[in-house]
Amino acid sequence: MPSQVIAIDEGDQGFPAKLTTQVVVCSIIAAFGGLMFGYDIGISGGVTSMDDFLRKFFPDVYVKKHHAKENNYCKYDNQYLQLFTSSLYLAAIVCSYFASITCKKIGRKPTMQLASFFFFVGVLLNAAAVNLPMLIVGRLCLGAGVGFGNQAVPLFISEIAPAKYRGGLNICFQMLITVGILCANIVNYATSRIHPYGWRISLGGAAIPAICLGLGSLIIDETPTSLIERGKKEKGLQVLKRIRGVTDVQKEYEEILRATEVANRIQHPYRNLIKRSSRPQLICTTLLQIFQQFTGINVIMFYAPVLFQTMGLGSDASLLSAVVTGSVNTAATLIAIFCADRFGRKILLVEAAVQMFIAQCITGGILHVYLHSTNAIPQVYAKIVLAMICVFVAGFAWSWGPLGWLIPSEIFPLETRTAGFFVAVSMNMLCTFIIAQAFLSMLCSMQSMIFFFFAVIIVIMGIFAQSFLPETKGIPVDEMNERVWKTHWCWKRYFDAGSGDQEGEVQEVQVKD
Repeated sequence: MPSQVIAIDEGDQGFPAKLTTQVVVCSIIAAFGGLMFGYDIGISGGVTSMDDFLRKFFPDVYVKKHHAKENNYCKYDNQYLQLFTSSLYLAAIVCSYFASITCKKIGRKPTMQLASFFFFVGVLLNAAAVNLPMLIVGRLCLGAGVGFGNQAVPLFISEIAPAKYRGGLNICFQMLITVGILCANIVNYATSRIHPYGWRISLGGAAIPAICLGLGSLIIDETPTSLIERGKKEKGLQVLKRIRGVTDVQKEYEEILRATEVANRIQHPYRNLIKRSSRPQLICTTLLQIFQQFTGINVIMFYAPVLFQTMGLGSDASLLSAVVTGSVNTAATLIAIFCADRFGRKILLVEAAVQMFIAQCITGGILHVYLHSTNAIPQVYAKIVLAMICVFVAGFAWSWGPLGWLIPSEIFPLETRTAGFFVAVSMNMLCTFIIAQAFLSMLCSMQSMIFFFFAVIIVIMGIFAQSFLPETKGIPVDEMNERVWKTHWCWKRYFDAGSGDQEGEVQEVQVKD
């Protein structure tokens, strides 16, 4: 693959580099892992609203859905139906741990290939499912693919991208998540008219991004960091020259060598995560994932058709509304690609928190006043709710969605990078599981107040972003500790020269040397 120059990044970081076709193409191919994830998020909500699917696997829900006197907020309250959506994330939690090991031992690229394989197997089981156990096993295989993919892809892109363009390129992962959601919504809208096997087409469509990732990963380069980390220094240097588009890469190469030498001295990266000097990154990573999921975004993405049907819209109208929100999601993510490296991470997070808070409050207020147990919401207010959901989705899509993956992939030093990002992926999957498993029951019991529940969390996360999250725009990933954490008003005390952690680490290195 030729390394055609697209733009120059001489930058103020001291690492000469050009944004090459090689980097762009490798980033896009890797980001197909996001397309797999997004398609699954979008497809599950639409499929669970299809009568043919419900009749076959969840007949009780089908009866409740068509019962005229059934409570609007409780039609879909079924633990097994929620398990269909949430079981994927249990598998993803477990497999992201193994993916953190394979990322370090065999590389980022083979880990993405494993993601493609597991996802493809899960697609086959789901599309051919004849009973609920087969359906759930398929979801678990999909979860394995998501776990491996979400662990490897953001790390791969962060390590291969020049610092100046790292934010925009990494957001390609989130961009393709949104594209996957949109494609799934369009597919669901089309297949809902195909009886009785439209749902099989919807679920089977997930094979396309899995195949694209698997085949595409055969032609991309492994990251220089991963090659050098595994002792392939000469090859790592060659790849670094190719992806940077310049021959003068010695300074960056030496920085990667230094980081890998330190990392290779660390025998227990997970143990190092709990040391004092790792706490700032660990705390911020964990809170980012909790806040990202408890904004309520996956309520919209998973259950958009269900939610719109709850408001009294018909099946076709609810699926079409999901297409609208999916389109907004995709368009707004494009804004993040161009803004994350221009304006920085923090300003996008804080602005979006304000925007999402207002949208959640207006949505909750309208539903509280106009949607009761057995009525349909007036059309004019249903349209306002749809507009507010679009406002909410747009805010999330240019901030907490992509940056929730970008920031954890860039803030850890190499010695704890794969372990730290495992914490990010597993915490994200755990929170997603909790939301997916609990939302329909919460909707039944809390009704419209659930939107105010999410609004309170949005206030807290906005304060966190403004006060405690450092800005990482334009900083090389291997210089984060020196230039970000050690200068932050809150976190710099964790790097005091006399801290017990660092003394212990120095002694350990001296003994090994």
